[in-house]
Amino acid sequence: MTQPEYVPIIAGDRVRGAERLPVPTGWAADRPAETARAMMPRGPRLGSVGPDQGYAMLLARRFHDRIELTSHEHREDAVAGCVPVATKRAARLGRAPVIYDLEHAFTLWGFLGGAPQELIDLRAAAFQGAAHDYWIQRAIVDQVPDETLALSPAVVRERLPVWRTLFSA
Repeated sequence: MTQPEYVPIIAGDRVRGAERLPVPTGWAADRPAETARAMMPRGPRLGSVGPDQGYAMLLARRFHDRIELTSHEHREDAVAGCVPVATKRAARLGRAPVIYDLEHAFTLWGFLGGAPQELIDLRAAAFQGAAHDYWIQRAIVDQVPDETLALSPAVVRERLPVWRTLFSA
């Protein structure tokens, strides 16, 4: 705060001028890892870039008591496979993950109940070891098309009886 001229102070207490930083020069994306495109590359096994994706792991804890598993499935595999689906959905919508993204993913794969036996059999094989293998997680995510990610959790729940229409061929 500035001091009025008429206030008596000692020299050590006077406000000193700050060091001035130079005006920055222009910047260009010329580093080796920079992408030349405005959008990140998209495709199988490339992942989805979005803000605060780690928050989905915290949100997934809210589903631990609700996840329905068969005797050969593990909760860690279910979470490891569904969290990337939820973060992909959030990234496609241009935001950080929210609870509805996790609900969408767990509902889509039938972990919240109401899944046909064929879907349960498919997910049991697809999710086996997902907690320990990144490529299994990517394969799970790549089976979910953008059209399905755009649906609400309620619509996904309604379409579970015809679950094949929700996945890529």
